[in-house]
Amino acid sequence: MNTRTTLFAAAVVLLAGCGVTTPAADPAPAASASAAAAAPAQALTITDPWVKAVEKGMTAAFGTLVNHTDSPITVTGAASPLSPEIELHEVVESDNKMIMRPKDGGFVVPARGSHELRPGGDHIMLMGVEEEVLPGAEIPFTLTVEGGATLEFTAIGKNFAGAKEDYQPGMDH
Repeated sequence: MNTRTTLFAAAVVLLAGCGVTTPAADPAPAASASAAAAAPAQALTITDPWVKAVEKGMTAAFGTLVNHTDSPITVTGAASPLSPEIELHEVVESDNKMIMRPKDGGFVVPARGSHELRPGGDHIMLMGVEEEVLPGAEIPFTLTVEGGATLEFTAIGKNFAGAKEDYQPGMDH
């Protein structure tokens, strides 16, 4: 019995260290790669947020949104000082080619579930970026959810060649 208790306690300590969250109401900038919503407290978090490194123009942000409540949460908008124009985007097939377009209705994160933002799928599109995003750069974001609550987080700049996405002018979207 003591072995089980010790193992359980060790697992709790290890799991607690895996998902560091910072409330959005915290006045200190979020330097970690995850954060929690302001109201209700820690209802929505994001894990491993990152932004594709770019000289300027267009780029995108990714990560996994996690809903800690018993009801779906809909992300309806995003903002960042890096970009004057941000849209929630999806990648879909149209006329036998993949295109990106604004995501009608936003990103729905299911109750007690997650929603992945990834290259070639749903993502946060940043347009009109005038500042270079270097690997390791810390980019602040604020997501708005239905009802007005916000999630503030910091995404890390990252080189990514991946699925050959081209978040530059001229791509169908």
